[in-house]
Amino acid sequence: MEHEALLKRIDDLYRQCEKTNAVTHTTFLTPAEQGAVVQFARGLSGCRMLLSGGKPDCERRVAFFLPSWMEETDFDPEEYISVLALEAFYGTPGHRDYLGALLGLGVRREWVGDIWIQGQLAWVFCLPSVAGQLASLEQAGRVSVKAAIASLSDVPAPERKRREVKFTVQSLRFDAVLAETFRLSRTQAAKLIAAGAASLNYLPCLKNDAPVSEGDVIALKGYGKATVAELGGKSRKDRLFLTAEVWV
Repeated sequence: MEHEALLKRIDDLYRQCEKTNAVTHTTFLTPAEQGAVVQFARGLSGCRMLLSGGKPDCERRVAFFLPSWMEETDFDPEEYISVLALEAFYGTPGHRDYLGALLGLGVRREWVGDIWIQGQLAWVFCLPSVAGQLASLEQAGRVSVKAAIASLSDVPAPERKRREVKFTVQSLRFDAVLAETFRLSRTQAAKLIAAGAASLNYLPCLKNDAPVSEGDVIALKGYGKATVAELGGKSRKDRLFLTAEVWV
């Protein structure tokens, strides 16, 4: 079973949180792992879990289990996630350069979250336990770099281009939203779903009528990925207004 070991770990962390009445958490999870964890957590009675990678746009995120005394608004990711600010000199290392250099310091991939790059500057999200070790980085690829531990509040929003798509649907069915987002017919969307080419929140989805909610991520092989950004009101014909952001 895919993700079996991870889901066993999730169950252990959930029970540990209940027993100790303290925050417990995973390491950084891939989007697919997050989808499996969210689905599994829905079956745990009274489970209060949230995902955070340090900033709202992070793709790799940590699953946090909150004790009964803590509200989601009280949760501060700064206490559990660190970030490094890196500056490159005489070159612009890419994601692979940075990741290879970081792993070369002896850390595991799941201890490191997103790596955001803007020109000669980069920000690396990581677990606090390895922040000091990663801050010793001096080279990425063939380029010299300088690293320092920074604050999450100092990290600028990533430079990502997204195309906004507005449309209406009769209902928030997966096939309807998928078709309108990627400008397909419902018949085309249904065929692609049946072929296993579509995913909902990074998990394969074969159900045309699977419900879609605000904030969900949908993807279609060969067409791209999009976020269900906003659900609006209803039209005079009782159709739902919806805005999606297609990643370009």
